[in-house]
Parts: sequence; C-alpha cells; structure tokens
Amino acid sequence: MSFRRGKGVRIRLPDDPTSEEFQIAYRAALTGQTEPARPTVARAAPGTLGALIASYMRSGAYTDLRETTKKGYATRIEALREQHGHRSIAGLTRERIEKGILAPYSDRPGARLSLLKMLRILIAHARTLDRGNPCRLDHDPSAGIERPKMKEIRSWTDAECLVFERRWPIGTRQRTAYALMLFVGTARVDVHRMTWTQFDAGGVGYTRSKTGVEVDMAVASELAKTLAAADRNHVTILNTEYGKPFTVAGFSQFMRDAIRAAGLPLDCKPHGLRKTLGRRMAEQGATPHQIMAVLGHTTLAEAERYTRDANRRRAAREAVLKLEGYKANTDAQTRLGRLGMSPKREGKSK
Repeated sequence: MSFRRGKGVRIRLPDDPTSEEFQIAYRAALTGQTEPARPTVARAAPGTLGALIASYMRSGAYTDLRETTKKGYATRIEALREQHGHRSIAGLTRERIEKGILAPYSDRPGARLSLLKMLRILIAHARTLDRGNPCRLDHDPSAGIERPKMKEIRSWTDAECLVFERRWPIGTRQRTAYALMLFVGTARVDVHRMTWTQFDAGGVGYTRSKTGVEVDMAVASELAKTLAAADRNHVTILNTEYGKPFTVAGFSQFMRDAIRAAGLPLDCKPHGLRKTLGRRMAEQGATPHQIMAVLGHTTLAEAERYTRDANRRRAAREAVLKLEGYKANTDAQTRLGRLGMSPKREGKSK
C-alpha cells in the first residue's frame, strides 16, 4: 500500500491500515515527509514493563520467531511499551491488569484479546529470568483473567456460495480468489501470494505462514476449471487491477468489496471460506486426520470440531427420520369406535 499526492513521490505505507505504525506513516505522508519521524524511546527503568519488553526482544524466544510472527507482535508490543512501559513488574496484579491495561479495550474484544495474549507472553518470559533480575516474576498476575468472548467466524452456507458464484462468474479475479480460498483452504496471508508454479505439477503445495506446516494436496476439478479461465500474465495468480501483487490488507479489502457486491451478509467473511472447506469435507465423511492435512492444522482439536459438528447434524436428521418411522408404525389401523364390532358387509363374499 502506498501514498502519492499528484505527481509527487510514491511513499510506501505499512500493510495494516489499522495499526499505529500506519497512522504515523500516513500523517507523515500528508505533511510531505518521505520518511515518518520515528519517536525516540527512552531507556526503560529496571523492573518496569518496558525493561521486560526489551529483555524479551533480546531473548531467543523472540529472535527465533518467524518474521511474519514478529510483524504480528509489533503493534501489540508497541502499545504496551508506549502506554504501560512505566509500570512496575512487581506491582502487576490481576486487578491492575484488568482495570489499568485491558479496560480501555472493553468495547473491542479482538484488541483486548490480542493485548492479553501478548502480556501473557511477556509474563511467561519474566518467569524464566534469573533470581535477582528486577523483571523476574514467580507467579502469573494475569491468572484468572477470562478471555473476552469473540464471535467466531462461521463457514458459508452452500446457498451463500451459490450467490457469490452467480455474481462473480468464472474468469473474474473475484471468482479466482474465491476458488483458491474455498478449494485450497488458504488463509488470506497465504492466498494473496500464491504463484502459478505451485499448481504446475498437477497438485498444489504451500507452507502456512501462521504455523509453518507444509500442505500438499490435489487440485479440485472446480478449481482447475477456474484457474484455466484466469489470466496468466504474472508470476502470482492474484494481482491488482494495475498488475501488481496484492498486500495482505489490500487483498482483504478486495474480498470484502466482492462479498458486499454479491449482496451477502456482513458475517460472510473471507476466512469463512476456509471453514467452508472443512465443513464440506467433514460432511462427506473425511476423517479428522484428512481435514488436518488439508487445512494445515497443528493439532487434531480443530479438525475434530468439524467432524463433530457434521456428525451432530447427521444424527439430528437421522433422528427425525426415525421419529417419522415411529409415527407411521404406531398409527391405529382401526378407529377406536369400531373395536370389537363385526365388519359391515356390503356384499356377498366369494
């Protein structure tokens, strides 16, 4: 993502438009700065949250992380450093964390959860420090703080998939992106950078950015038909209208616009297509291990949830059918008023 005023210099902006880093860079670009002024960070006092953050970022627990993970941590770490870096580690309590750090995010459960997770990572690091280190903790002051309730992203219904397909026929960029997410099960961070060479061997393979798990799977016939109709003018399959690869944020907005144009409800999220693939596999009898292999999960827990939900729906349908059979078998063959009475003869028997 970039900013350009008139015919001036094009200034590269951070990918996430919701991050503070993006806001700083955008404000700098508006005032004509080609490079945003970076705030100077004072050396944190010993025993403070700021000092703990500095210690964590020097540790192997942080330096060994994948670059994508570090990038995801950056906004949360900076929020804690800038707003709460002065706080004493020894003075952290459950009440102070809830009221002083998390309370401002009570109306934003996603941001609250992200901050709580980051804080717990820092607390776990504090508990590994040597005795005598002013940042060391012997207990977890965040213990007992409940995770905020998040509305889970749901899978699309088959009817909603059909609505999208009617709005965006094969050959459109929107349909190609949809097919990749639905039939490969990729997350947005992976699908926006997929290349044609990943499909040239007859299958498709990629490594999940989130978990580092390698996925190798067959190409569904519907996906093959969609890709055959797509433009193949670039290394990457999905590109902007200017022929450039998407950023993660740019691709997310592209998909949201396509979903909105199809008239689908707001809770139809791009990530829901990945869940739709899991649901469909479970409904067709795929095992948890098979679902795990396709979606690149690191544990069976998530894959088992798909099969559990599918089995529950299947059991509910079968139960209703059994009930209908029970009713049919127990219907009275003769009305109560005729019990014990001789049948009326309307003619002579032969």
